[in-house]
Amino acid sequence: MAFSTASQAHAAADEARVKAGFWKKLKATSARIPFAEDALAAYYCAFDRQTPLTVRATLLGALAYFIMPFDVIPDYLPLIGFTDDAAVLATALRLVAAHMQPAHREAARRALDRLADSAG
Repeated sequence: MAFSTASQAHAAADEARVKAGFWKKLKATSARIPFAEDALAAYYCAFDRQTPLTVRATLLGALAYFIMPFDVIPDYLPLIGFTDDAAVLATALRLVAAHMQPAHREAARRALDRLADSAG
């Protein structure tokens, strides 16, 4: 499937947004969100050059939504703040599940362990 120039530009913008804000957002929220490992696995899959461009674009879009400071349900709301982020990420992961490799999941677990060690 070929990407249009506009789609490529949008994917590039999402990639830049994710590179700039993902780790900061994850460090600030990983203890409060049950989908931290999924977000990390999606991150590693999205930046794996073996991952097809359409899959990368899907994951980068979902991750960009996760790091946006303003979205449908504001993240600062107790209990429900991250439900929209989780739903967007879960949907993206279901769409691209065949491309999620065990190495992406393992890298996510290692990164979460490092985050927990640095927080403790």
